[in-house]
Amino acid sequence: MEHPPTTAATPSAVTEAVQDRDQKFITKAVEEAYKAVECGDGRPFGAVIVRNNEVVVSCHNMSLRNTDPTAHAEVTAIRQACQKLNQLELSDCEIYASCEPCPMCFGAIVISKIKRLVYGAKAKAAIAIGFDNFIGEALRGADFHQIAHLEIKKADGAAAAIAEQVFEKTKDKITLS
Repeated sequence: MEHPPTTAATPSAVTEAVQDRDQKFITKAVEEAYKAVECGDGRPFGAVIVRNNEVVVSCHNMSLRNTDPTAHAEVTAIRQACQKLNQLELSDCEIYASCEPCPMCFGAIVISKIKRLVYGAKAKAAIAIGFDNFIGEALRGADFHQIAHLEIKKADGAAAAIAEQVFEKTKDKITLS
């Protein structure tokens, strides 16, 4: 009996598929960042939680709307995803953030056991327009890290570029005090 030929994905094809997937979800996180500023809900940060290649929740910063300094996009997304999925841990999920997370958001990501974090803009893009509550040198500047159960990756190419632009394009529309 003759078997059909099998085609294994090449490493470069797999890498390209992951980059395309990452760009798709980072783009959605960046759209949320713009939405936060446009509707007056908060600062220019967005986050998307994905499970099995499907968006569980897509959120933006809600600090101004909720008068809550902890209502960052990542924390809001984690809260909503846990409620939607009716579970405390998100170990089967990934989070895409428009920017490198601040210490609070990073802590929430680790505590929720999210398995993968992909962020678009480096913290220095937000710091350049006045934001200053970001993780120290342990994470900043890293393009790829592994901490316990969490893979952390800086988005590549166009995804990173569009994430960096959100700060420059919204700086005149936000107040930092």
